[in-house]
Amino acid sequence: MSEHGTDPATESFVAHRNLLFTVAYEMLGSAADAEDVLQETWLRWAAVDLAQVRDHRAYLVRITTRQALNRLRTMTRRKESYVGPWLPEPMLTAPDVAEDAELSESLSMALMLVLETLSPTERAVFVLREVFDIDYDEIAAAVDKTPAAVRQIAHRARKHVDARRPRQSASVKATRAALESFQHALETGDLQGLLDVLAPEVVMLNDGGGIKVAAPRPITGASKVARFILGAMAKNGATLTAAPTVVNGNPALALSLGGEFDGVVAFRVEDGHISGLYYVRNPEKLTRVDSETRLTLR
Repeated sequence: MSEHGTDPATESFVAHRNLLFTVAYEMLGSAADAEDVLQETWLRWAAVDLAQVRDHRAYLVRITTRQALNRLRTMTRRKESYVGPWLPEPMLTAPDVAEDAELSESLSMALMLVLETLSPTERAVFVLREVFDIDYDEIAAAVDKTPAAVRQIAHRARKHVDARRPRQSASVKATRAALESFQHALETGDLQGLLDVLAPEVVMLNDGGGIKVAAPRPITGASKVARFILGAMAKNGATLTAAPTVVNGNPALALSLGGEFDGVVAFRVEDGHISGLYYVRNPEKLTRVDSETRLTLR
């Protein structure tokens, strides 16, 4: 026992908990599933003989990765029967996360959606190597592959992601400016204002999960997206208001209809224009947007 009355296993787990949660969330895109993975990690960690463990952090990351991989494979089947577009579960993050370019990019909805197109093993390898900078030997132990195989997987995954990720990350300042223009146009019902801030090839994804009404397929093109948004507002009849927030380390808007919280919209901004809109309305995915989640790469 330590002087604080906790055992070394508990101390190590608590010390690295935020990191382990971030690893699991980056792999799964679901905070609820990431919490379940941490429960499973703790149960396995509590049964380990710590005298045989040289590096507690590395060993915990290894257990978490294995549990997340198992869950990722079952989630893939779950997503196949999901109603409409599937978006990652948004999480309210501390404002300082937005200042950490590396962390905020890795958590962005745009990149998380690119990671969805990787196989489970590719995603695990990419996340551990590119996001958390873990060495190939450690990743090999976590995913049950040889270091040489892991290098190949990492190279393949990196090429795949680089071909699909945003061309350049917009600065926080540029993103906030675009969001302010979007918010003003939204709240005033200004069609031209929306068209001015949306990129010509903008894509909008709406995640209602079959619980809330949402477009069943992606909407593409500035005119279609703007008219869909204004049409939905007119049909609803309620006053729409938007409040700035920080979701997944990036500026976002919390939307309310008639004073009732409706959902969170995250953005991808390129060259001063919005090229991606990710609107999460599914209430089961909105449980982490009113209290901050601590996330870290270290």
